[in-house]
Amino acid sequence: MESTSAGAYGVKRFGQGRKSRRRIGAGVQKVMLTAILLGLSALFIFPIVLTLTNSLMAESEISVNFYAISNNKENADDPRVAGTYVNLKWIPDKVTLAQYYDVLVKKQQFLIMFWNSVRIVVPIIIGQLAVAALAGYAFSQLRFRLREPMFFAYIVTMLMPFQVTLVPNFIVADKLGLLNSYMAIVLPGIFGAFGVFLMRQFMLVVPYSYIEAARVDGAGHIRIFTTIVLPMCKPGMAALAILAFVDNWNMVEQPLIFLQDPMKQPLSVYLSVIGEGERGIAFAACAIYMAPMLLIMLYAEQYLIEGIQLSGIKG
Repeated sequence: MESTSAGAYGVKRFGQGRKSRRRIGAGVQKVMLTAILLGLSALFIFPIVLTLTNSLMAESEISVNFYAISNNKENADDPRVAGTYVNLKWIPDKVTLAQYYDVLVKKQQFLIMFWNSVRIVVPIIIGQLAVAALAGYAFSQLRFRLREPMFFAYIVTMLMPFQVTLVPNFIVADKLGLLNSYMAIVLPGIFGAFGVFLMRQFMLVVPYSYIEAARVDGAGHIRIFTTIVLPMCKPGMAALAILAFVDNWNMVEQPLIFLQDPMKQPLSVYLSVIGEGERGIAFAACAIYMAPMLLIMLYAEQYLIEGIQLSGIKG
């Protein structure tokens, strides 16, 4: 009996030791994963914080900090120059809003380009939500011939780099007389494949019992779509709106190709030349340009996460 009790006690201690080692290993793994995520977060946040802090510096201070990458080497012997390396300062010596005044008041072209970006992005978002919701309902709830091949074609176009479609879009816009107009950019953006894919995946998880009950009550597709499916897809539509805004707010290639008039181009194109000779203005312009995206992500982050999770998309 004593040997049996000792054996059971030994087995028990061995099991406790294994559990303890597992807990320690899990704790170490958690700490390492947290450290890696913190490092990656700092790496991505660094440019944003640097832009915001430098936008509050005086032009003279910015010129000294970034003298090493300046094209003007006439003042190489200036004692204010820190050296041959860029001086990445986080805290301004003196906080000033002069750059923001110059951008918003003196440089009226900035506001024009900002409005151009709004005129391009807002119609794309509204149109893409309408087209994606209707097409997603058709691909998920309707039964018709060639449904799967057509959806496969959407997937193929979504996997292609958008640069591949620039030449066909340019030819079509030229034939329709849309070159140098916003419609040459808005129309391809409205009929993007990703929105259809996202809404179709989201509508697939809508409980079929709700739709079947509505059909029993005599509801048609329009009523089912507007009263049952669409209200349940609000998180997915919110996620699509956020992703469409981020994607189209940063567009560069399409305006350069389709818009020959420089005054019609969006702010994303104008940022490359706004800071010529004045780096402080460039930092202030970039900070204002980032503001809509940062505010949307801070306000609608939960909608984006919920929409992606409920859509069933993994990874």
